[in-house]
Amino acid sequence: MTILVTEARKTNAIRGDAFMERHFSGLVLDIGCGDDPVVPHARRFDRQDGDANRILNHLAPAQFDCVHSSHCLEHMSDVPAALAQWWALVKPGGVLVLVVPHEDLYEQGVWPSLFNSDHKASFRLDSPASWSPVSHELRALLSALPDAAIEEIAVQDHGYDHGLRRPIGAWGRGLYALGSWRSAVMRRLFGGGAAVGWADRLLTRLEQGLGRPVAQTDGAALAQIQAVVRKTAASGPPAA
Repeated sequence: MTILVTEARKTNAIRGDAFMERHFSGLVLDIGCGDDPVVPHARRFDRQDGDANRILNHLAPAQFDCVHSSHCLEHMSDVPAALAQWWALVKPGGVLVLVVPHEDLYEQGVWPSLFNSDHKASFRLDSPASWSPVSHELRALLSALPDAAIEEIAVQDHGYDHGLRRPIGAWGRGLYALGSWRSAVMRRLFGGGAAVGWADRLLTRLEQGLGRPVAQTDGAALAQIQAVVRKTAASGPPAA
């Protein structure tokens, strides 16, 4: 059986037991986790449960010790408004643990996103300006939340090969689109067996040698920012 290695699972592998125990021992909500919650006892909230942009229409505020979300905020139509509602779910003294893709490492200077067409926003850390027209500086975004104290915030690029990053022009975008189409056709015609997977990887490497951009997070690499924000006092919920 093939197990999908999600970004959350890759992140858990580097967090360590102390981090997991400190933040995920109480009542946990995991937004956008699909079938792979950050911890087994977490309550899941995904598309089938409602609109995460307006999560207060579905859940009462100030009830969770931890709200966790990995690679979901970039899919929201209004990032500050959605984040404010997620924050309202955190109890006083609780934490928001948030992971988002780093725009330079993940998007690699191209917008709309080459690697995920559903991305509606991008994120940077401690950089005053961005090439992206929809960029959010994460520290400022989190600092604007009421009663928020940022305990940890850092870029996570474990396993990321910075030497593979290169300017992506029309040639690179075209090669990536062609390669993605070729992979889909191979799977449709020949299935998903080991031989097809091997051939697909070989052809992908050949295309990358010609200038196809590398989506490093398809493998073991991380290209993200993680933040831990504690709620220091009671805050009223924003308007739903």
